[in-house]
Amino acid sequence: MANNQQTGPRFGAVVRDTKTDCFGVVMGTIGGCIQLRPISGGLSWEAEPDDIEALSLRKELTVRLAALNADSRRGV
Repeated sequence: MANNQQTGPRFGAVVRDTKTDCFGVVMGTIGGCIQLRPISGGLSWEAEPDDIEALSLRKELTVRLAALNADSRRGV
C-alpha cells in the first residue's frame, strides 16, 4: 500500500527556521533541505528539516500580518 502522507511542511506554508530564528515561506525541497524565502520576498535560503518549526494557523496569520504591516510602513 502506498503511503500518501506528506513528510514535511507544505508548499507555501510559513515556518520558523529555528537555527536563524527567521520566518520563511516554504518554496520546495532540494537534496533533503527545505528552500525558504522571506515572507515579503528577497533572497531565499536553505534549512535542514530538523531546524524547521511548523506554526499554528493563528501564528502563521500573525506573522503574515506583521510582514504586511512592515511593508506598508516602508511604502512597499
